[in-house]
Amino acid sequence: MFVYPEICAYSMISVNSMNSAASGSSALPETLRTPLMSSAPRTVRAPTEKLNRWLLISGCALALTACSDKGAKPVAPSGPQEVGMVQIQPERQVVTTELPGRTNAFLVAEIRPQVGGILQKRLFTEGAQVKAGQVLYQIDPATYAVAVKSAEAALAKARATLGTAQTNAKRNAELVKIDAISRQVYDDSQAAVVQAQSDVAVASAALDAARINLGYTQIKSPISGSTTTSSVTPGALVTANQTNVLTTVSQTDPLYIDFTQSSAQVLQLKNALASGQIQSAGKGEARITIKLDDGTPYPQPGRLQFSGVNVNPTTGSITLRAIVPNPDGLLMPGMYVRAVLENGVNDKSLLAPQQAVLRDPAGNASVLVLGAENKLERRRIVTGAAVGNRWEVVSGLNAGDSILVDGSLRVKEGDKVKPVPWTPRDANKAVPGDDASTKAVAAPAAATAASAAASR
Repeated sequence: MFVYPEICAYSMISVNSMNSAASGSSALPETLRTPLMSSAPRTVRAPTEKLNRWLLISGCALALTACSDKGAKPVAPSGPQEVGMVQIQPERQVVTTELPGRTNAFLVAEIRPQVGGILQKRLFTEGAQVKAGQVLYQIDPATYAVAVKSAEAALAKARATLGTAQTNAKRNAELVKIDAISRQVYDDSQAAVVQAQSDVAVASAALDAARINLGYTQIKSPISGSTTTSSVTPGALVTANQTNVLTTVSQTDPLYIDFTQSSAQVLQLKNALASGQIQSAGKGEARITIKLDDGTPYPQPGRLQFSGVNVNPTTGSITLRAIVPNPDGLLMPGMYVRAVLENGVNDKSLLAPQQAVLRDPAGNASVLVLGAENKLERRRIVTGAAVGNRWEVVSGLNAGDSILVDGSLRVKEGDKVKPVPWTPRDANKAVPGDDASTKAVAAPAAATAASAAASR
């Protein structure tokens, strides 16, 4: 901003004139006198000290504004920027695959009545643990107890008939020897014995069936496990082999985890094993690590029980099943988990810190590599699975390459830099020259200026 000298001079003359008027003098410069002022004397009020201060501050503000408009040019950096670099070296890395899955109970028993009748008692607490053979429900046994007694009587009658038949047959066997009876009578007596023996067997089986039905009036748990809610209450009428389940008992220690893996992943793993890129972990040594739905790791490791041999034509995936100990009951049937399957070992795995990997709008990954004369070169890479806070680099980098990790906001591709070994630091600690640091410094300065202006 340019300040005209005439305006400044006019302002100073006006201030001097007012000061003269305040002191009682009426002398004014000839150039400022007008006929109106000389012909009609007027009373001039003396300006206060506050008015003089205000005029002085206004003049200073105009001068400061003129000076502030002269923009200062940014100072160019004196030399190469110092940036954090890390050198990529081959590492031994266990090749894992993370797959979604669901937990299933190891054993499941749906409790249904095997005989009909009126339910008298429920003998378990819903949701509690029960033992194998423990009575869960009691059906009215009266009719079945009567059936047992009837079967016992029929068996006794059959045994008595058998005894009579055996006596007659023994007698006829002696008489036939002296021709006291005909051969026909002897044969009939022998057949009567066999028939009586059959009647005893039938009556004995009927008694066993009656006793079994009487035992079925006590509905027992076939396995040990936890129960669900009961669908019936005492007094309800139940029928044999009904559709409605009375309750369900589930054994959850150990526990099954069923998950699926795409056939493409299986083929990729087999090709990597065949080419020697990774080494097999060995037969029967496939371990499973479980992650819960909230991401926390499950403390008990599992093992792969079997892998399916058929591909689902609808989803193109293969079903796998793992078995996991569950002594504390933390896992429940139907939970969503993620299973980390150990496929093999890669002795030459290249891992890059995730903050070093840059991505374009299309999602393509790249890194800044230290090249000749300490100049940065952009290189496209292909990333694989995430290993902690690092990416597995499938292609694009070689062992010994140094990549930029810290300072990407201060430099760009083609810049000459001063590389220093990178070490993790506090995320809240700003680096001078970064955008975050500039904002952190500028914000308090602006706040201080605003506070000073408000106090004035």
